[in-house]
Amino acid sequence: MGAAQDIVAVDIGGTHARFALAHIGAEGAIELGEVATLQTATHASFQTAWEDFAASTGGALPDKVAMAVAGSINPDIIRFTNNPWIIRPPLIEEKLGCAEHLIVNDFEAVAHAAARAEASDFVHLTGPETDLPESGTISVLGPGTGLGVAHFWRDGKGAYRVQATEGGHGDFAPLDSIEDAILARLRKRHNRVSTERVVSGPAIVDIYQALAAIEGRAVVEQDDVAIWTAGTSGTDSLAAAAVDRFCLSLGSVAGDIALVQGASGVVIAGGLGFRIRDTLLASGFADRFRAKGRFSSLMGTLPVKLITHPQPGLLGAAAAFAHSR
Repeated sequence: MGAAQDIVAVDIGGTHARFALAHIGAEGAIELGEVATLQTATHASFQTAWEDFAASTGGALPDKVAMAVAGSINPDIIRFTNNPWIIRPPLIEEKLGCAEHLIVNDFEAVAHAAARAEASDFVHLTGPETDLPESGTISVLGPGTGLGVAHFWRDGKGAYRVQATEGGHGDFAPLDSIEDAILARLRKRHNRVSTERVVSGPAIVDIYQALAAIEGRAVVEQDDVAIWTAGTSGTDSLAAAAVDRFCLSLGSVAGDIALVQGASGVVIAGGLGFRIRDTLLASGFADRFRAKGRFSSLMGTLPVKLITHPQPGLLGAAAAFAHSR
């Protein structure tokens, strides 16, 4: 327990930067204020986005900042995987006018959020319909602009530790001829095809175009938003097939991550996962998650949940700040 404090929570991804004032109670409970969502593409730097948020609050900001960023944490300079901003940690307190700051990987933050979330903050996807275990490792992954991966370990007594990873950059492993075709298409542009080239929001374009080529259709250029919209609404059968194929690949990757991390449970996170939750439940996600040969029976014992908290990155950034004190 400690003194209550107010901070600024920030969640910077490839497409959006989100800001909110957060109150951390003496008992550690976190309350988020109204969320401001800014486009990274329309701001020259994090500094200008920060200034826009500060202006929108109409008052002085707290002098403590917790930041979740979509990239590797380097003490000297942070470059983002999917946006052109650069942050120099040694200059943060001077540039932002704050007294304290904490920077964590975005999925490290999401893992903090998952570790603290209530059972009501999850939707069950597959495996035993039980709460996440109170001990052992919980894998956390989520598709967005990229593919974030982390995990947290619980000691069975209420304490936990979080580990950030770059698991989204592991090699993509196709399991059938359709995924072979997707991989072949991607290899024309990338010498090495990582899982996030197939399991991320923008990846739906390549999946869709690969399916069109298999059927001998003329490829119609569409952006990822249009394909996701048409696929989830059912207005385009080929887009729907692409979305279903995405769900299969997500299930395969989630199972791989669980095996690699020795997980006793899995959490799917991210706005994309939440938006397609009904499609995910009706897809072959669960079958692909369990399809691990000799370990299929083991995979069937793992509860897999989808976190439904609307701002896990912001909640997690604030939780990481509280956890570090």
